[in-house]
Amino acid sequence: MSQPLVEVMVLSHGRGLALPAYQTALSAGLDLPAALDEPLTIQPGQIAIVPTGLALAIPAGWEGQVRPRSGLAIGKGLTVVNAPGTIDADYRGELKVGLINLGSAAVTIQRGERVAQLIIAPVARATLRVVDDLPETARGAGGFGHTGA
Repeated sequence: MSQPLVEVMVLSHGRGLALPAYQTALSAGLDLPAALDEPLTIQPGQIAIVPTGLALAIPAGWEGQVRPRSGLAIGKGLTVVNAPGTIDADYRGELKVGLINLGSAAVTIQRGERVAQLIIAPVARATLRVVDDLPETARGAGGFGHTGA
């Protein structure tokens, strides 16, 4: 699979922060920094929008997926509220991360702290066709919990 070139513009409040980076040789996601002017405390149950100080030009045929960082989610209960968030290839505004504190204690985010991860993934665009009946399958219309689990 090809590696897309994603152009990154560092906004004024993102200057001095490390660019998103893969933390290991086989990491799937680029860690996103918090471009905060001052620490941000997120109370239990509260949602906060965290700026990254970055704008991206994702190429056509690709998308950005903003996902939680497992350490923050498991360790502190902090996760991406609309996980995964989608960044469309035609969006040119600042990348911001919606975080929610699902834990029982307040969590404080510092400037430069890695708050989420960005996955760049290919996009398949579907063509829809209206039909009167759908092809049969063994599962049929079995939905949530249909396997007994």
